Amino acid sequence: MKTLLKIEELAELLLAVVVFAYLPFAWWVLPATFLLPDLSALGYLAGPRVGAVSYNLFHHKALAVACGVAGWLLGIPVLLLAGAVLLAHAAFDRLLGYGLKYPTSFQHTHLGRIGRAAGPVA
Repeated sequence: MKTLLKIEELAELLLAVVVFAYLPFAWWVLPATFLLPDLSALGYLAGPRVGAVSYNLFHHKALAVACGVAGWLLGIPVLLLAGAVLLAHAAFDRLLGYGLKYPTSFQHTHLGRIGRAAGPVA
């Protein structure tokens, strides 16, 4: 099952790249904006509860889909770009095993623990 889920995440990442390829932006825009959703982790400066909310908001695929669909329907390429970047980033994170955060700590995710406390991966 784990392999199947990783294939699904890879498919979503590739879909986001294909959508980006049809947008009127230079090729370097995607890698330049790819890590922007991680700025949401700055919410952890206000504590783990606020950090988890801000991080999860910008790593939730529903936000990516909503931005992308709104950009498409309204004819706003920048909004469609935001959706593609958010989807690509979230799928890549999940592919690497980083999940949405619980309010207990940054290392406690819906996919399990991350970091040194996680121990070896089986």
